[in-house]
Amino acid sequence: MMEADVGMIIHDNKNNEENVEDQTQMPLLVYVSRERRPSCPHLFKAGALNTLLRVSGVISNGPYLLVLDCDMYCNDPTSARQAMCFHLDSQLSHSLAFVQYPQIFYNISKNDIYDGQARSAYKWQGMDGLRGPLLSGTGFYLKRKALYGKPNQEGMPEKNFGTSSKFIYSLKGNNEQFIGFSYDCLLESTFTGYLLHCKGWISVYLYPKRPCFLGCTTIDMKDGMVQLMKWSSNLVQVGLSKFSPLTYGVSKMSVLQSMCYGYFTFSSFLSVALLLYGTVPQVCLLNGIPLYPKVSDPWFAVFVAIYTSSLFQHLYEVLSSDGSIMTWWNEQRIWMIKSISGSLFGVLDAIMKCLGKKKVNLSLTNKAVDKEKFEKYEKGKFDFEGAAIFMVPLLILVVLNIVCFFCGLRRVVIEKSLEEMFGQVFLSFFILILSYPILEEMVKKGKGK
Repeated sequence: MMEADVGMIIHDNKNNEENVEDQTQMPLLVYVSRERRPSCPHLFKAGALNTLLRVSGVISNGPYLLVLDCDMYCNDPTSARQAMCFHLDSQLSHSLAFVQYPQIFYNISKNDIYDGQARSAYKWQGMDGLRGPLLSGTGFYLKRKALYGKPNQEGMPEKNFGTSSKFIYSLKGNNEQFIGFSYDCLLESTFTGYLLHCKGWISVYLYPKRPCFLGCTTIDMKDGMVQLMKWSSNLVQVGLSKFSPLTYGVSKMSVLQSMCYGYFTFSSFLSVALLLYGTVPQVCLLNGIPLYPKVSDPWFAVFVAIYTSSLFQHLYEVLSSDGSIMTWWNEQRIWMIKSISGSLFGVLDAIMKCLGKKKVNLSLTNKAVDKEKFEKYEKGKFDFEGAAIFMVPLLILVVLNIVCFFCGLRRVVIEKSLEEMFGQVFLSFFILILSYPILEEMVKKGKGK
């Protein structure tokens, strides 16, 4: 991550002082490298960003910052100008903290079996009316002053910036306002954006037709699970901390906005609900215990309406964002797979950290493109290599559903109780269809391939 500002290249010659204005303007590009020692905490990405803030403040103190991850590049040179249309708007400028571009990836295949584009996670048009979208960690133009305090706050410390260690260690100021990027969460940018919204700053979501920034997404199951586990764990930790959107957030922002943040922080707990849906009805099916209304019962229509409406809503969202029915199906499938594995492990990891049973660490996501893996990904074939630990709950779930479905179906046929057990039979069958890639992998392992 580097910051580019424009400066004057001036020769150290007194005879040329009168021609300073005629000197050629060159971009002042500064590269900062930090030494990392095991004995000294480097505070991960937030430490790097705050170091860059301090160094750039000494060199140029530019009013705006562009933050990009190392695997992203600029695809449109007009991105800064587009962002400045908002930053320099007289009606927005006084309270606008950042302009967020969507995360779009150049290595997405046509099938996108892993949902690498994370469409539901990176598109926040609905939050524009609620002080704006989240800070996604990359691809945003940030106002430097926003990291120093509240909008229109007097006594901004920019004048002392560069000589104060506060910008490295993010010391607390008045009213528990933090300076710089926060160290309280390993999702530094997202959490800092949350704190900015709590202080009263707003943001803008800019989604131009031509992607301004392109990045590289994960193309195998292992890296995707590691990334999801990291996100889930840190978001859940925020939700369970003193900064929870349901307690701290609701006192600093509107109820609707705190609910949006609450959804992101607690959505990983859906993995627990999915785990129950994938086990309890199936065990009851095996034992002949009906859980849902009979097909002839009017309440059965209510269950059908709710279920189908959720499917059609998702389908509409996919099609309206230039997706296809195959994209919709892939998202349905990978959502179930990731929820029962990566999200579930993330929730357990967060709970263990909150209980002090595990130290906080950072797992880096591998973004290097492996030719063999990429060919598999392009062909729409799942790659489970290295993801054995994440596969354990999935394998247990699949085996349980296979046994319960066939044994339960046999019992339903013998007892002629399809009307009472139809909901559970359908649910188990649907899970098996979604689990086809896992079944295929089990067959391959069984054949020794």
